[in-house]
Amino acid sequence: MLILGVDTSLRSTGYGVLCVEGSRMRAIDFGNIKNSPKLPVSQCLKAIHSRILELIEEYKPDVLSIESVIYAKNACSMLLLGQARGAVIVAAADKSIPIYEYEPRQMKRAVTGNAMAEKEQIQRMVKMLLSLETLPQNDAADALGLAICHAHSRSLLALKEPI
Repeated sequence: MLILGVDTSLRSTGYGVLCVEGSRMRAIDFGNIKNSPKLPVSQCLKAIHSRILELIEEYKPDVLSIESVIYAKNACSMLLLGQARGAVIVAAADKSIPIYEYEPRQMKRAVTGNAMAEKEQIQRMVKMLLSLETLPQNDAADALGLAICHAHSRSLLALKEPI
């Protein structure tokens, strides 16, 4: 099974492609979709959508795993995050890829065993679990973490519908 994990953000969307064979997991690709702070929102969303489509075309993932909407004190930040999520969700929906969402605490628990884990803990555990040579950047580590979370949740998917 190939899982595309995506940690959305307007300026730095992380992605990770995870191959799962039985209980073995390995990272195929991971990185960030960077958008300049000077770029208009519409162009950022277009860049995110385009890059996700490229990843889907290149790797042909079976599912997409994305972080669910989280509460933020800043309504503007929540709106921008929602728009970035929308760009990713539409890209996957265009290619008929099932989309599963996970709360940040679910991902942290799946990766570290601690729902309150810090970013650095997630990075270190992702590196260890996937035998990576280098520590992945925060957003890429979270994206791989979302893919790992989905891999661990596969047995429960009969209870969970894709979005």
